[in-house]
Order: sequence, then C-alpha cells, then structure tokens
Amino acid sequence: MRIYVRVAELASFTQAAQVLGLPKASVSTAVQRLESLLGTRLLQRTTRRVHVTPDGQLYLDRCRELLADLEDLQQLFRPEAEGLQGRLRVDMPTGTARAVVVPRLPEFLARHPGLHLELGSTDRRVDVVGEGFDCVLRVGALEDSSLVARPLGHLVQLNCASPSYLAEFGTPRTLQDLQRHRLVHYASGLGARSPGFEFVDAVTGEACRVPMAGGLTVNNAQSYEAACLAGLGLIQAPDLALRPHLESGRLVEVLPEWRAAPLPVTLLYANRRHVARRAQAFMAWLAEILEPFLLQAERV
Repeated sequence: MRIYVRVAELASFTQAAQVLGLPKASVSTAVQRLESLLGTRLLQRTTRRVHVTPDGQLYLDRCRELLADLEDLQQLFRPEAEGLQGRLRVDMPTGTARAVVVPRLPEFLARHPGLHLELGSTDRRVDVVGEGFDCVLRVGALEDSSLVARPLGHLVQLNCASPSYLAEFGTPRTLQDLQRHRLVHYASGLGARSPGFEFVDAVTGEACRVPMAGGLTVNNAQSYEAACLAGLGLIQAPDLALRPHLESGRLVEVLPEWRAAPLPVTLLYANRRHVARRAQAFMAWLAEILEPFLLQAERV
C-alpha cells in the first residue's frame, strides 16, 4: 500500500522509486501484484505520466486512512521522551508560509527531529482528505464541509501601493479619488470577475465595493504582490504578508480609513476519532506563532 500511495501521489514510478529507495522494477512489480490481487486497474500508464483510475482513487483514499491509522497506532505507546515520528503533510497560503511559518520552522523541526514535514503552499483550496493532508491553514471564508474547523483569529487587510506608482498617479485620499487610479485585480480563477476595491462602511459596518480600472488580473499571492511592487496598481492584502514590504519602504499604505474586512484564519483537519499527536503538536505550534499577527474575535 505504501508503494502504491507514493506512485499515485507522485504520478511517477521513477520518482516513487527514488523516494522509497527501491529499484523502479520492484516498485512496478509491487503495483502490478496489488492490481492482480484486487482484480482491478489502479493506475493508467502512459509514456509520459501515470494517472489514477476511478477505482485507484477510491483505493488511494482508503490506503491513506489505513496508513495514517497504522502510524497513529504505532505512536500510541511510544514514550513522550522519544518524540514524534512519521510524515506530516500540511498546506497553507504562500504569504503565510513565506512571512511567518518557514522562518520559524527550524525551531519546530529541532524540537521534533523524527518528523518529516511536507509543506504545501498554494492559493488553491486543496482536498484535505483526498490529498492526504493532516491539516491545512485557510485564510478567508470557509466552504461548507465535513472537516473540523478551529478558528484562530483574523488578519487585518491593508491597501498598498508602491512609491513609484504614487509618484506617477498621486496618493488617493478619498474613495472618489479611486476613479483616477488602477487596481491590480485578484481572482482565484482567471476569467472570473474581480469585485473591485473593497471596504467596510464605518457607519453601517457593511462590506462595500468600488469598481476600478486595472490592466492586470492575477490568480496567486506572489504575482499579486509582485505586480504592486512593480507599480502596476493598488492591492488589498493581509498585513502579515505586506509588513516586510512596508517596513522596507517598498510599499506604502493608502486609504487606511477604508480597509477591507479582516479575513478569518482557520485550521482545518479531517473529522477522525483520533488526531495524530504529530498533527496536534504542529497545530498548537502554528497557533502560537501566528497569534501575534491575528485579531481575536472581540477585536474584529
């Protein structure tokens, strides 16, 4: 099962063999024997890539659950002094990983040298169960799901522009000024409509939007920040990611009275009877290092 899971996750017999430290022929033979035993094809092979079949996906999901349960069982009676062991797979937004988590990782891994951490950092919404994640950190509104949600707080959003942009277009002082400014548009899927400039009405507390012009739409945080740094327009993003640029002077905050609503920050994990000790330890550590950057519910 472990061999099959690796091949399916990497979509490659060659890469799986390298990770597992086995000959490629042994990996291929093991999967063929598994398919023969089950009486179904798990993987569709082509000259360029390996694809999981529908039956293979069902089996992959169950394998991940069983292997996770087996690792938990093996850890159950291990003395605390021996530390945590095994693989830990997590996912979080790129900006959070870069600005806060990765710089602090040495201390966590030094505390738990037996752990192997697989850290994903993308802007897409990963499938927590289907892709085998122990936990994920989400910034923004949640979709309905069967996952367990642990709220951590909220991230303040700022409106920013580069000094070069402000030198060319001037500094906006009011919402009316936005008519002569440009916005870098962000959309999770290219082709989707950007909501424009967002802000919270100070009187009603309602979320409002101002349509804005702009010559660029991006779909990930790195390009969003890079576009702003390049002077292509205003952006609205969490303070956590923008703080280093503000401190260095590469970006400047504008319209502080008209910020977008703070974004909720949530830890999500599968609704299982027992959460692995390694996942519990990582989530506790993550909540601790993020706490200084977050607004709590009573302050939002």
